[in-house]
Amino acid sequence: MTRKSGILLHISSLPSRYGIGRMGKEAYAFVDFLKKSETAYWQILPLSPTSYGDSPYQSFSVYAGNPYFIDFELLEAQGLLTHEDYASMLWQRSADKIDYELLYRSNITVLRRAYARFREKPLRGYSTFRNANRAWLPSYALYMALKAEHDGAPWYEWETPLAMRDKKAIAEAEKRLDEEIGLYCFIQFIFSRQWHDLKAYANRNGVQIIGDMPIYVAYDSADVWVSPELFALDAEKKPVAVAGCPPDPFSPTGQLWGNPLYDWAYHKKTGYRWWIDRLRHAAGLYDVVRIDHFRGFESYYTIPYGSPDAVKGKWRKGPDKHLFLAAKKELGELHIIAEDLGFITPAVRKMLAALGYPGMKVLQFGFDSDPQNEHLPHNFTSPHCVCYTGTHDNETLQGWVEAADKKTIRYAKQYLRCKRAQIPDAIVAACWQSTAELAVAQMQDFLHEDRTGRMNTPSVLGGNWQYRTNASDFTPALAKEIRKLNRTYGRAAAPAETSVPVRPARKTKTAKTEETT
Repeated sequence: MTRKSGILLHISSLPSRYGIGRMGKEAYAFVDFLKKSETAYWQILPLSPTSYGDSPYQSFSVYAGNPYFIDFELLEAQGLLTHEDYASMLWQRSADKIDYELLYRSNITVLRRAYARFREKPLRGYSTFRNANRAWLPSYALYMALKAEHDGAPWYEWETPLAMRDKKAIAEAEKRLDEEIGLYCFIQFIFSRQWHDLKAYANRNGVQIIGDMPIYVAYDSADVWVSPELFALDAEKKPVAVAGCPPDPFSPTGQLWGNPLYDWAYHKKTGYRWWIDRLRHAAGLYDVVRIDHFRGFESYYTIPYGSPDAVKGKWRKGPDKHLFLAAKKELGELHIIAEDLGFITPAVRKMLAALGYPGMKVLQFGFDSDPQNEHLPHNFTSPHCVCYTGTHDNETLQGWVEAADKKTIRYAKQYLRCKRAQIPDAIVAACWQSTAELAVAQMQDFLHEDRTGRMNTPSVLGGNWQYRTNASDFTPALAKEIRKLNRTYGRAAAPAETSVPVRPARKTKTAKTEETT
């Protein structure tokens, strides 16, 4: 990889009049902004449908796409919606934050209206899509239909025959919920088309997508419900132990994530088939895959199920490099960024070195007054890494400066040779100056957002994943400023193919179902 730069901004944070960022004109406009700023990478968070807590890292499926991101104007242009179907509904109480409660109520209502028209006149390519995704789509659609029937309750609270997937109970449910199952298949078809159209536009314009893959899956997910043998569960499909992180100076009781752990012995026995399929799917969605909590493949922290915190736990050996060597043998070279933050041991470093994936450096972690801190640019031992100003789990740079203690600020000013008010911009410049092959900043840091612009505060339930931008944020002046930064430090993207911007067309009386396979 030659020297390049990226901007981290999730789809949900894009501007929109309909409650949350979507894959329509504002997403295409952001690609245009990246192109003008000569930024080569757009990094996003997982595209999966969110569940309780609204986190993209706790999803109903590792394969499905988030229906909140489906753009209604594009559906209107295809004749599947009228403007009145969605424009008159209440989508937000504030333009600055996502209201997930409103989305939960309204989004599915609009998609049902689109599905009703789709059933009258299906789009071409639907059968091909269903067949290509038959390994996961029917069971996911049934799972979602059953969740709707049970008022959103998790699968482990359903009647025992359904929870345990009794054949007769499943057959009856498939017959009873046939129309609802069709709805959820349709939603995934539309999501897939809109996402791949957007990604193709980005690629044509010289922008590559970095997507995020959580290492673990949610307990309440189609993945666990359908394939319990993949996980460390007992005979009643309850977790034996769950995932998390041990206590550290920042979290005295550790982090209790609650995700079921993998039965790695089973995965090894199957040649890591489930993981290889998952990586293949991710490679089709993104140009580069950032894998969250990568150290968990070397060894992972186990917490007894039912524990109130993560204090009592222990480390167990994971599959290490062998999973990825098996995947490489079948899929070829994988473009992966390893999130190697947290408790990193020599064994983890050995695994990363053997695989050759770039790890991460986060500048916010560097200013603890220790000149040997590995997150300071002068300590980068190799350019084969990704330097971040901060991640989605960190404060914005402005918020970090506001919250940091005097000692940290003193060292930051000394290291960056600037005044306190200049620290955020100086950290961005230090990131771009670094020897790292890829430099990435949150969009919030270019917009000088304070702590109210923070995307997520780990281990805090509520108030997360709500950050939004406005169309007026992406000015020509800001694009020029970022372009200058890229050119100054040798990170400017090469000129891309000139493309006519794709925008939702107005629906006409002769709108056709022109989708192709």
